Amino acid sequence: MAEISETAIRKVLDTIIDPVTGRSVAALGMVSGIATRAGHVAITLDVDPARGTALEPLRQACEQAIRAMPGVLSATAVMTAERAAPPPPPAPGGHHGHSHGPAAKTTGGGGRIDVPGVKHIIAVASGKGGVGKSTTAVNLALGLAANGLATGLLDADIYGPSMPRMLGVTEKPESADGKMLKPIEKYGLKTMSIGYIVNEDTPMIWRGPMVSSALEQMLRDVQWGDLDVLVVDMPPGTGDAQLTLAQRVALAGAVIVSTPQDIALVDARKGLHMFRKVAVPVLGIVENMSYFLCPKCGERSEIFGHGGAHEEADKLGVPFLGEVPLHLDIRTTSDSGHPIVVSKPDSPHAQVYKNVAGRVWKQLSANQRGARRAPNIVVQ
Repeated sequence: MAEISETAIRKVLDTIIDPVTGRSVAALGMVSGIATRAGHVAITLDVDPARGTALEPLRQACEQAIRAMPGVLSATAVMTAERAAPPPPPAPGGHHGHSHGPAAKTTGGGGRIDVPGVKHIIAVASGKGGVGKSTTAVNLALGLAANGLATGLLDADIYGPSMPRMLGVTEKPESADGKMLKPIEKYGLKTMSIGYIVNEDTPMIWRGPMVSSALEQMLRDVQWGDLDVLVVDMPPGTGDAQLTLAQRVALAGAVIVSTPQDIALVDARKGLHMFRKVAVPVLGIVENMSYFLCPKCGERSEIFGHGGAHEEADKLGVPFLGEVPLHLDIRTTSDSGHPIVVSKPDSPHAQVYKNVAGRVWKQLSANQRGARRAPNIVVQ
């Protein structure tokens, strides 16, 4: 299938007229981003925040026009906006100051994002990158599935999606109606990632509101079906994307991933406090790369120290979910697209993740009042 060109898309968008100005969205410079992959098209529209709600028919018209193009399987249009920061209060003496600070950014729509059929949505987060959060998220999701739970996995890291490689997914998501995407099922998980739509080597040069809108649509416009748990692999840090998910999605809880050393724990603490401030329960902390196991002799070396995350969990009054070793098998299975929980399900490392999954489900079940009886999960 020939890739749909950006020029052809802009030509179609030049036919969509803004009724207020009488000019097309292309002529008005609204089109700030276009991404295409194998028949799937996503565009972003920069709009005046004062007209945000009123422009919804225009957004829908853009989607419909692109969807009607030959070769297009699905089309998604998201609106982003910038609003000027509020002016400072009058200066003493009655003179009015002028603000030259940066514009504050906002995203169209401010309601809760509902995901019908999904009982629990949990975030796997870290205060910084490089601590093995995505590896933990994938194997945690697989551990939940191995424990008999219907599980989904959303890769919310727009700038660095890792699920295509870690799950060995090469196919593209399909859409039966051109509006809702079908999640790609792999290893018993229902999965979705921006990496399924955009080429691996294509940089996502998007601002915060664009990222937030894309995340919202991957939650809202995917046919997740009935799930016990949807695991969201959050981008590292505590920025726009994390706040959007924490504030707009009814998260049942968050799992914090950290390595044992002090510098990582400082950032993990920031992530934990962010979730607490937005009233999201912290289900616990996982200490990743807790110790190194030599694959040849089995000798244990505590390269990054050991037990720091456990101590931090005790100090902050949250559960400690387990310690995951730094081991070659965990790395190679993830890189090859065959995570250790499915490629070596009887290994001690796979059991670690299953135990973490059992503790997470135990926390969710304890927090959920009036829920149906949960499956029996044995934590060894």
